[in-house]
Amino acid sequence: MKFNIVFIATTLLGSASLAMSATITGFAGAGCTGTKGQSFTVPARECFTLGGGSTKSISYSGVPSEIEFYISGGGHDSCTNGASLVLGGGSGCATAPAG
Repeated sequence: MKFNIVFIATTLLGSASLAMSATITGFAGAGCTGTKGQSFTVPARECFTLGGGSTKSISYSGVPSEIEFYISGGGHDSCTNGASLVLGGGSGCATAPAG
């Protein structure tokens, strides 16, 4: 499966700034292994899609509160109907479920 990403800043925002963004990088393999894709800076509260590639996992950094991951296609496309994975702030790696 492929991920869409929503970076959610749950703190109150006085104004938008670069401090309220995350850096994400897609990988072809699970556990942020395999071929590394391009890195992107994603602003808070933006639904971001990595495109038509086969991204199996995503590394993230700079997340102040939480980041949401949605399965691409079907009822969860365009970041709707609940995230398939929600992770806390900081940095880490998220792997899409099998399928």
